[in-house]
Amino acid sequence: MNPAPTPDPAPTPHPPHEPDAPRDLVGIGIGPANLSLAALAHPLGELDTVFYDQRPAFAWHSGLLIEGATIQVPFLADLVSLADPTSPWTFLNYLRSRERLFPFYFAERFHIQRAEYDAYCRWVAESLPDLHFGHQVDAVRWNPERDVFEVDFTQLDADGEAEALGRTYARNVVLGIGTEPYVPEPLKPLAQAPGVPVVHAADYLDHRTALLTAEHVTVVGIGQSGAEIFLDLLRNRPAGREKLHWLGRTEAFAPMEYSKLGLEHFTPDHTRYFHALPESARDRLVTGQWQLHKGIDTATVAAIHDELYRRTLHGGWPDAVLTPGVHVRTAGRVATTKVELHLEHGRQDSRSRITTDAVVLATGYRERPLDRVLAGLDPYLRRDSRERPRIDEEYRLVLDPSVTGTAYVQNAETHTHGVGAPDLGLAAWRSAIILNSLTGREAYALPRRTAFTTFGLTQRQQVPPAREAPELTPLVDRR
Repeated sequence: MNPAPTPDPAPTPHPPHEPDAPRDLVGIGIGPANLSLAALAHPLGELDTVFYDQRPAFAWHSGLLIEGATIQVPFLADLVSLADPTSPWTFLNYLRSRERLFPFYFAERFHIQRAEYDAYCRWVAESLPDLHFGHQVDAVRWNPERDVFEVDFTQLDADGEAEALGRTYARNVVLGIGTEPYVPEPLKPLAQAPGVPVVHAADYLDHRTALLTAEHVTVVGIGQSGAEIFLDLLRNRPAGREKLHWLGRTEAFAPMEYSKLGLEHFTPDHTRYFHALPESARDRLVTGQWQLHKGIDTATVAAIHDELYRRTLHGGWPDAVLTPGVHVRTAGRVATTKVELHLEHGRQDSRSRITTDAVVLATGYRERPLDRVLAGLDPYLRRDSRERPRIDEEYRLVLDPSVTGTAYVQNAETHTHGVGAPDLGLAAWRSAIILNSLTGREAYALPRRTAFTTFGLTQRQQVPPAREAPELTPLVDRR
């Protein structure tokens, strides 16, 4: 039997697009955030949208799709379900289209593997008609004479080389350019030098074979990615000859805060509370909430300990050093193939050095700066005291009133919306907020309250009235 066909909700078709006619919305970047927006915009027939991404096809953290690694949110945090569970683009409908719904049902998995989430997103990306890969957006400008944004792009060929230049006009734009790998300053020269065995975790799978054969490997960074990479290396190196070193700045191999009330920091209620705080309070709060999103999943911590313990069963300890509270002061090459790391322990006020054959930088990601793409809008941008763009509650950049169009942002608003900004669980809700704002109507009905926690003493959430159960019609025996 052939798999079920890809769903096609078939919104009201638009007439052929005139080249100089402005689009209702141009999306820049096609990661999960803008893919969610495109999926929820698709059935809204009144919107003329187009999305651009410079990559040749959709890919989500391809270097970290380690076998068995799961995403840290339930499968309901797909692209659409928490805004519209009836959408044809839900994860469950993806499983149905692949005839995998019953196997998933019996697997009883609430957290799916990263590779499966990536495959689901690619299924959606390959099905939506308004996504254009191989298009690099170069600039966004405001044209006051036409009251539209001008979006300049370069069309790329299969090798990533420039093939043609183009321009699109838009009444509104949305930036979803995501994050980029972060490399600490002391390690940048080595990471950028060709042939030096220093790689970011984002490229781990591309270098995995070489890392498994390296005599000694050091993993820098003790968050979730560092834990998964350390565990993968540990499981695949011979007992007694592991030769692994795992270190990071954090004071402990700390578990991620995953209690049910703790997770309410990733609700719209907390996002609204956070946005209403003064700028200085928001900055302090983000710093203090690191364990909500930078800790290690407890199952991964347990798996690492189990594997280390298993290697002690026949006597001896594994040749693996796990050291928290340490940062790399400087780094350099030794001979032609080795790397020397100069370390400092903050609490001990002590220093040391190690020589290693390869380094994996599990040092996380940072929001991509908007300045390059938005350079043409700089005269209109309103900024905070630290020169960051101001973003209102509906994810709109605060622009000069002379700009009648709207520029939205996705996953670039941690400083205004809190730790939930990059969280997959809020993607569909944020997309619905943007679409409701864009259409000027309630295209997607959103809940008034989403958390049991009341954040703050003012602007308390209104408790929705209890809903009365509908009166049921008695069944009539028609015999």
